[in-house]
Amino acid sequence: MATVKFEEALARLEAIVAELERGELPLEDSMRIFEEGMKLSKVCLKMLEEAERKVEFLVKDKDGKKRTRTFDIEEYSEAGQENGDVEN
Repeated sequence: MATVKFEEALARLEAIVAELERGELPLEDSMRIFEEGMKLSKVCLKMLEEAERKVEFLVKDKDGKKRTRTFDIEEYSEAGQENGDVEN
């Protein structure tokens, strides 16, 4: 699959889902766009995983010094829930 922007891939994926949900396509066309959707899904997931690895933020350690560390969405979500900062 050629290089595609995340937003473009996601928009196409959403269009594919809407088209499949309408149920108006012949089986062969449905299968073709379903396969395209699966490829786009994998591309989007890969891009999100790469972005997650790149996201870093500054934190203060116990000594008050700033350091960088990789952003962990699960850790952030858990901390927010404990502090009442994250809504589900």
